[in-house]
Amino acid sequence: MAYGNAAEVGRAIKDIGGVFPTRYMGLSDKESPKLRDRRIGRKDLFLATKVDNASQSANAAAVRRSVLDHLRIMKMSYVDMCSVHSPLTDKSRRLGTYAALCDLVKEGIVRSVGVCNYGVQALDEIVSAGLPLPAVNQLELSPFNQHKDVVDWADSYGMKLSCAPWSKLSGATGPQDGWAKLSAMAKSRNATKAQILVRWSLQKGYICVPRSGTSSKVERMAIIENSGYGVKDLVLNNDEMKILDSLDVQWKAGTLGRRDGWSDDDVKSSQWEPTDYV
Repeated sequence: MAYGNAAEVGRAIKDIGGVFPTRYMGLSDKESPKLRDRRIGRKDLFLATKVDNASQSANAAAVRRSVLDHLRIMKMSYVDMCSVHSPLTDKSRRLGTYAALCDLVKEGIVRSVGVCNYGVQALDEIVSAGLPLPAVNQLELSPFNQHKDVVDWADSYGMKLSCAPWSKLSGATGPQDGWAKLSAMAKSRNATKAQILVRWSLQKGYICVPRSGTSSKVERMAIIENSGYGVKDLVLNNDEMKILDSLDVQWKAGTLGRRDGWSDDDVKSSQWEPTDYV
């Protein structure tokens, strides 16, 4: 499957031991009075995984076997969502994989099916095939690349959108002018730039799950700081939302150097974008 971390995820869930891991995350009683030592079970977790390009297949049995092998490694009986990781294969494998995941929903092995980095044409393939719509399409949504055509499609069909990582935006290949405006807004609100992005996405109605490394307390604290819990008291006003909405320059994945379900060989130019692949 996509990230090759199934065993680690399974161990992490087991290591929680039924207690919300605030001690592991370095939070004190004062910092997390409501979360500390809260009992949780599997039903409290939303476990998602993805079928990578190499595992996509027109053969339903092969897809089923791949998902079941993944669950076996994690020592889980089901996942809450399984997504097609990218559209960068061909129509036969995209639809075959997607249909196989829909069949797994009927078996209770997968609770919902999603896609990632799908543009309008790839989404239209699913509709034309008469298959159930994806629950979620995960793609890089930011003020700098708002994918308005995909957003309009999602609104029309009632599909949820989820924001993918933004880590590349702050680098040398990111949108410098727009990033400066974002930085100024963050400073004026005494917030991090990531918090402004998270709040923007939530107010747009998108699903946003920030991620971070966990090797240091700073990284672990960033998960809480930039989560929905961390921005619950931050609300952007209409003027601030308009400023962020005005930053759309359709900043492409090829420009950013983002690799998420594809390799260097797939990226043909700085204007390359996975949502335009089909």
